[in-house]
Amino acid sequence: MLLFSYKNRIAFNYIFSTALLISAVFFAIYGITSYSINKHINDDILEESSEYIKEIEIDNNNTYLIQVEQWRERDNNRVNVNPVFVQFSDNKNVLIDKSPNLKGLRLQLHKPKKDNIFVDTYLNKKPIRQIQIPLLKKGRKLGYLFVAMSLDEASSVLTNLRNTLFIAFPLILVLLFFIARLIAGRSIKPVTLITETSSRITKDNLKDRIILPQYKDELYVLSKTINDLLDRIENAVEREKQFTSDASHELRTPLTVLKGTLEVLIRKPRNQAEYEDKINFSISEVNRLNNLVDQLLLLARFENQKQSLRIEQIYLNAIILDALSLYSSKINEKKIEVSYDFSKDYFVTSDNYLVSTIVSNVISNAIKYSHENGKIVINIDKKDSKTICSISDCGIGIPASDLDKIVNPFFRSNPTLHPEIKGSGLGLSIVERITRLLNIEFKIESELNKGTTVFFIFS
Repeated sequence: MLLFSYKNRIAFNYIFSTALLISAVFFAIYGITSYSINKHINDDILEESSEYIKEIEIDNNNTYLIQVEQWRERDNNRVNVNPVFVQFSDNKNVLIDKSPNLKGLRLQLHKPKKDNIFVDTYLNKKPIRQIQIPLLKKGRKLGYLFVAMSLDEASSVLTNLRNTLFIAFPLILVLLFFIARLIAGRSIKPVTLITETSSRITKDNLKDRIILPQYKDELYVLSKTINDLLDRIENAVEREKQFTSDASHELRTPLTVLKGTLEVLIRKPRNQAEYEDKINFSISEVNRLNNLVDQLLLLARFENQKQSLRIEQIYLNAIILDALSLYSSKINEKKIEVSYDFSKDYFVTSDNYLVSTIVSNVISNAIKYSHENGKIVINIDKKDSKTICSISDCGIGIPASDLDKIVNPFFRSNPTLHPEIKGSGLGLSIVERITRLLNIEFKIESELNKGTTVFFIFS
């Protein structure tokens, strides 16, 4: 596993790309060196050839005369690091003369198509490069001049260079691998810190955070993103704990009341009226408990995003009128005046059941927190492509400091000031979740002791 660790994979990828680059550089070095050596040998052969051609004279019988003494004396006086082999022959390849260093050997005559072309061949099993130059007079070939040079030195240089590059290549790669591995290890150190920090984080320990790298690179962004994720998880867990605690409390309260009421009933015999009174009270508490459970289940469905939507064209006027009809007894009981004036029919595209739920919750709150003989005003208006529905009451209002908290589950603003008003604090939380699910803009404006206005803006 160590061989294929992330650090080693980075080093291997780096080495692979570097190996390709070094190979290209080495091939270029070898190619340039080989080209330079070969060009130098070719230039030397051509230079020698031109000097020997100058020393050839052709007589009237169309035979060429060679100043043998002169070029032999020149060869004997020259210090040759790379010996030059010279040979003259007639047009039938009959040897006329040759340089002494050829001794008992001869340069080979190739086919005419090889005239004036450099040819690599062998002389006494040693590599040489030669050129055969035809000697012409008035377009007639009289013989050949052969000039050759040994390739031993060039081959030795190129062989040494090739061997050096072959040996250096793996050594360089091995050295670069360990260097790359060291650099990669330092580069991914934040990843190691992320792993170590993640291993310490459990459901009971969500406080640890990853130390941010010094430089704001990709690893910095990754570390910060994970820290932000941990913040969100921690907040969600805290909210879940708070929700569970509040839900347990809210469920326990009506159960405790029911238990106490029933215990009082069985302590001694009571008359019919007392039994009816206590039973009716118990039924109201059961209804309250049932309503609370329904709200909790509804909230849980949206929390887990398992609510399936049925998007259709819905009649908003009818939904509001149905909600008012549902709460008509409470409206009449508190003698609340409800004012609405729909100038026309308003249709929106959404989920009929869910829109009915949020409208009913808001109207229920408006009735609950309104004073007796109060007033509720409902308006629907069209602005550009948006439909705006507002529900206003003239009730107790909400302090400005609590406006950003009222959508939290079980939160109720100053419940001790109005003990007569019962509630669970789930209504607006459900409204907020549904509007977010349906992409409905949801706003609340309120002023203490003056009233509250809720806006639904349908796109």
